[in-house]
Amino acid sequence: MAYDHELADRLRTALEDVDGVQEKAMFGGLAFLVGGHMAVAASGQGGLMVRCDPDRTGELVAGGEAEPMVMRGREMDGWLRVPSDRVETDAALQRWVDTGVGHAASLPPK
Repeated sequence: MAYDHELADRLRTALEDVDGVQEKAMFGGLAFLVGGHMAVAASGQGGLMVRCDPDRTGELVAGGEAEPMVMRGREMDGWLRVPSDRVETDAALQRWVDTGVGHAASLPPK
């Protein structure tokens, strides 16, 4: 499955005011990097991938809007999957963009 190009365009808009954002094809989707670290991505499996503080994974998943990202059968702390229907509004999308950008910006630049 290809990533959602409309979601990618919405991500570009949500990231307009963030300095140094780069786009990169990753994980079958289109990732947006801050300081060389992935912040958010239009996932090739649909929906949004979000990077977060690993210590906040449980808290963010508990709200019911996101799920832990699973790679090779293993849940990955610090990585979330947000289904498309949970980011239909610009405000909902911006919340997740802010989460991803906030964490990526807290990491040392690559």
